[in-house]
Order: sequence, then C-alpha cells, then structure tokens
Amino acid sequence: MSVDNSSWSIERDYPHPPERVFTAWADPSAKVRWFDLSGNDDPDYHGDFRVGGMERFRTPAGARPAFTYDAQYRDIVENERIVTTYEMSMDDQRTSVSVATVELHATPAGTHLVYTEQGAYLDGLDNWDSRRIGTTSQLDNLATVLKEQA
Repeated sequence: MSVDNSSWSIERDYPHPPERVFTAWADPSAKVRWFDLSGNDDPDYHGDFRVGGMERFRTPAGARPAFTYDAQYRDIVENERIVTTYEMSMDDQRTSVSVATVELHATPAGTHLVYTEQGAYLDGLDNWDSRRIGTTSQLDNLATVLKEQA
C-alpha cells in the first residue's frame, strides 16, 4: 500500500473569450466531445454542472481495463473558476483521489487557462505523469472543439 502525492499544473491560451471556454466545461454535450479520450461514439457520461453537482464518466461496457471518473463540483465562479474533487477507478479499484482547479483569465487574445491538480495516486496503479499526459490531451481536444464551434 502506497500513496504518491503530487501537485502539477498545465497552462493553455485559447483565442476565445472566457465565456466560451467556461461554456465548454459547463455544457455536457460540449464537454463530452473534448473530455472523452475513449474514442467511443456513445460515451457513458453524465454531468450536473452546479456546486454540489456530480459528474461521471465510464469507459464502455466490456472495455478492459474499465475506467470510471467520479467527480463533484465544489466551487464554480462563472467564467472564472471551477473546482472539483474526483476519484479515478480502474476495474472497480480506486487508483487516485484529486482536487482539480480550473482558472480562466481574460487576455487581449482570449483566455489564459490554468489547470492545477493535487492528487493522491494510490498503490502504484496511477501516477501524476500519466494523469498529466491524459489531461494535456483533453486540453488539446478542448482547443479543437472551441475552434469547431467558432
């Protein structure tokens, strides 16, 4: 039994105003397009974007390994900040528990986003580096979705 505690951040600039970037996090139909890395056409995703609301994503039935993301929104400041606590599981075994913060800052060119995660990665089943790689892919997908919506 072990715990790897790590904190890390990713920063991105998007040529869109904070309102558009915020909406891509708040609107479930938009979020699933950039958040889902499974490649499944019909992902198992549910979001309730409000303080206290829950969010859940699961890989398709029969996928191995089977991943589950369970989150709760802890703080939301429209167009400025989103804070969640979440846990990841693989084949029904918890792999991590994290606090994630998204900060949106208006810039002359659009939005500067800062994503910060403080995670407890459990029993060698996950680590900060692989989580950072996955989150980087999601934020790259976000840029694509925002561009398509323009």
